[in-house]
Amino acid sequence: MMKYLKIIVAGVITTVAMSAAVFANPYEPYSGQTLIINFPAHPHYDAVMKILPQFTEETGIEVEVDQLPYLKMRERQTLELGQEEGEYDLIAYVVFSKADYVYADQLENLARYFMNPKLSDPSYDADDLIDGYVYNIGFAGGNKGYLEGKTGSLFGIPYGSETSILGYRKDIFDKHGLEVPETYDELLELACQIPELEPSMGGLSSRAASGHHASHAFLLHLAPLGGRIFDDKWNPIINNEAGIAAANALKTIVDCGPEGAASFGFGEALGSFLNGDTAMFLDTTVVAGQINDPDKSKVVGKVGWALHPMGVRRGSQTGGFGIGIPKNAVNKEAAFLLMQWLTSKHGDKLVALEGGNPSRFSTHADPDVNAKFPHMATFGEALKHADPDWRPIIPVWGKINADIGTTLSKVLTEDLDIEEALNSVAERTRVVMEEAGYYTWD
Repeated sequence: MMKYLKIIVAGVITTVAMSAAVFANPYEPYSGQTLIINFPAHPHYDAVMKILPQFTEETGIEVEVDQLPYLKMRERQTLELGQEEGEYDLIAYVVFSKADYVYADQLENLARYFMNPKLSDPSYDADDLIDGYVYNIGFAGGNKGYLEGKTGSLFGIPYGSETSILGYRKDIFDKHGLEVPETYDELLELACQIPELEPSMGGLSSRAASGHHASHAFLLHLAPLGGRIFDDKWNPIINNEAGIAAANALKTIVDCGPEGAASFGFGEALGSFLNGDTAMFLDTTVVAGQINDPDKSKVVGKVGWALHPMGVRRGSQTGGFGIGIPKNAVNKEAAFLLMQWLTSKHGDKLVALEGGNPSRFSTHADPDVNAKFPHMATFGEALKHADPDWRPIIPVWGKINADIGTTLSKVLTEDLDIEEALNSVAERTRVVMEEAGYYTWD
C-alpha cells in the first residue's frame, strides 16, 4: 500500500507519494533470525550479555551466546572455522588470533558490508573508534602485514579492547607527599622508594611469571622506552639499548615489589593490588571494575588513575578482543547488523554503563558514563597514545613470545645477565623468522 506525506510549501498543502523504502526498517528482513555467537568469559562480555536483550527488542533478531573461557574459546573456534559451514555467525577473538584467522582466510573482509547501503548505518562514525584499537585488532595486510596502511583491510572491530593505565593509591601518595609519576625515571624511583616508606608494601605490582606473563610485562616497558621486537626488515632488535632498558625496568619493579613478585601472573599481580599489598599497578584498563568492587577489593575509593608513564615516547599497550564474522557463517548480514549495533555510539554507551570497555573516544567523554565511572575520562586520554605496534601480530609470534618470557624469567629469578639473555633471544628469533620465510626477499 502506497504511503503519502502531506507537506506545506508556500502555504499550499501538497500530498506527496512516499515509497515504502523511505519507511523501511533495515532490520525487518532479518527479524526472526537467530544468531549464534561465540564470546569469552570476560568482564566486558559479561556486560554485553546484559544489553543483548535490548538488541533483540529493537531489531527482532534473536541471539544465542556460547560463552567460554578464552583459551577454550580459541580451541572451539579453530574447530568451527575449519568446517565447510560453521556454527557461529559472529565471534569474539583475542588479538593474537587475528594473524592466524586472516592468514587462513577464515574471517570476512568487512568492506562489502560497510559498502552496502541496506546494511551500513551512515551515522556509524567510524572515525570515532579508537585508532590504536582498530589497527591492532581489526586491520591486516597493511604495514608489516598486520597494521593499517594503503594495502590494509578491515576484518574485525575492536570490542573488549584494552590499554595500559597506571593505578595508584591516593591515600599512600597523600600520606607521604608523593607526586604521581609522569616519566619512567619517576616511576622506577617511586617503585623502590615506597617499600622504604611503607615497609609492608611493595612499590608496583607487575606480571613476571615465566612465559607470556613475563613477556607481556617486558613489552609493556619496551614500547615507551623506544624499543621494538623487529626493525622494518624483520631483523630482531630486542637486544638493543631500548630492550636492555626495558628488561632493567622490569627487574627493578620486581625487585622492589611484594614478596613472591617474580612468580606473579596477571591474577596474582592484580590480587596484590586489590589486597592493598602494593601502591601502584601498571597494566590493563579491564581491572577498573574489580578495583571498584567492594566484594573483590580492599582499596575501593583509594585508587587514582594516570597515563602510562612516558619514556622516550608515549606508548600504552593495546590488546584484548575484537569481533568478526567467520567466512563460513550462515547468517552473515544479520551478524553484521549485530556487530554494527554493538559497536555503534548507542551500543558502546550501553555496554560502558554496564561496566564494559568502550571502543569509542566519545563514550569515554560521555557525561553519563563519566558520572557513573569517573575514571573513563582518564582512560580516554590514555587511549590517544595506544600503540598498535607494541608487539608484532604475526603467525610465529606465539613461539617467540614464549621464548622471551621464559628467558626473562631467568633474569628475574636466576640473575641471568640481561644482555646475554636478550642476545640469545634475538638469535633464536632470527632462526624462527628465517624458517617462516621472512628473509626470502633479502
